[in-house]
Amino acid sequence: MLLRLAYLAVTNAFTVLRLLPTSNRDKDVEILALRHQITVLERQLGKDKVRFDASDRAFLAALLHRLPRDVLRRVRLLVRPDTVLRWHRDLLTRRHAAVSRPKRPGRPRTVHSVRTLVLRLARENPSWGYRQLHGELLVLGIKVAASTVWEILQDAGNDPAPERAASTWADFLHSQADALLACDFLETVTLTGARMYVFAVIEHTSRRIHILGATPHPTTAWVAQAAKHLVMDLEDTGSRARYTIRDRDGKFPEMFDTVLADAASTSCSAASACRA
Repeated sequence: MLLRLAYLAVTNAFTVLRLLPTSNRDKDVEILALRHQITVLERQLGKDKVRFDASDRAFLAALLHRLPRDVLRRVRLLVRPDTVLRWHRDLLTRRHAAVSRPKRPGRPRTVHSVRTLVLRLARENPSWGYRQLHGELLVLGIKVAASTVWEILQDAGNDPAPERAASTWADFLHSQADALLACDFLETVTLTGARMYVFAVIEHTSRRIHILGATPHPTTAWVAQAAKHLVMDLEDTGSRARYTIRDRDGKFPEMFDTVLADAASTSCSAASACRA
């Protein structure tokens, strides 16, 4: 088609050059002769239609589309003027479609940062399937399809839908390490034979140990005051702990939980206790 279109363009260019030295009278005579030949062809064809191939249509559309519609209607053509204009519109549509066609088929690849985030969430939460990961992305304001999350996990060699298992204390402690504290009383005997109770707290994420004091008699007032010291220490270090794990020892009065709960209502450094 391109070769034929180039041939038509060259031949018509030579035709235009040939007409330059001719007079207006000669041009008018040639135009009348061409019109008469078209009339003869139409009479011989009868009801049959003239068939134009793609290169003929492209050449006529490029040559005649700039003419005003009233002038185009006066030109003697084998097709209607509206047909020529439609050919030109189709030519522009195909050209635009060719330019706009994507270089690679299918949907565009997911943004690299989203893929990295999906794989990170899957690595930190191995029991989550693609549905849980998709819901977490929506909470974070990232709108992707659940099937996209499936494909990311599948391409990375991860199981998109792992079997659900009961959550264990080990899994909970691993995922919530930065929000957990553990406290207990350590019993020791001094050189004089006196029995002392040492109140110690450990941060799971940093393994930092807080020694809040030692006393032979851990009374309610003493334990409550130690809890207040714990809250102040956590605020000074910028700890993000929210849960305290302790046993059911009677040395922990209700005041201990109350102090931590009150601190949690005004700050994020500590929260209610969790009895193990």
